Amino acid sequence: MVIRIGLIADTHGLLRPQALEFLQGSDAILHAGDIVDPATLERLAEIAPLTSVRGNNDSGAWARALPEAVTVTFGGVAIHMLHDLKELAIDPVASGVRVVVTGHTHKPACVERGGVLYVNPGAAGRRRFTLPVSVGELIIDDGHASVRLVTLDIP
Repeated sequence: MVIRIGLIADTHGLLRPQALEFLQGSDAILHAGDIVDPATLERLAEIAPLTSVRGNNDSGAWARALPEAVTVTFGGVAIHMLHDLKELAIDPVASGVRVVVTGHTHKPACVERGGVLYVNPGAAGRRRFTLPVSVGELIIDDGHASVRLVTLDIP
């Protein structure tokens, strides 16, 4: 069974229609922090089961209820998510984690190191400098993980 996990981060209170459209059809959604507006979480949870972490710009009681980091498993693939990769407090390889999802930098990136995929879907909210507005998807198929990062068409 193929599992499609929508990846989004750094919405900063702006949930764009293009991001919502891309996430449609996801089996689950991971939001890697800097949500800013809890209504964003409510809207994403209407699309698919949602897991999110707190970012450095998330504050208030709703944000304190979010974990700083979380590990979830889909299709036998362990995924660890936190907002800022610099705060990674586990050894992914020793922990059996195959994918690490982060945000914070607003730069979409995917790199494999030591058998672990490190994925940042970039920022889906307000444009920062000349960086693209982007989202991603993690495809789990027969225990294998692949990533696709997509730059949204924002006029």
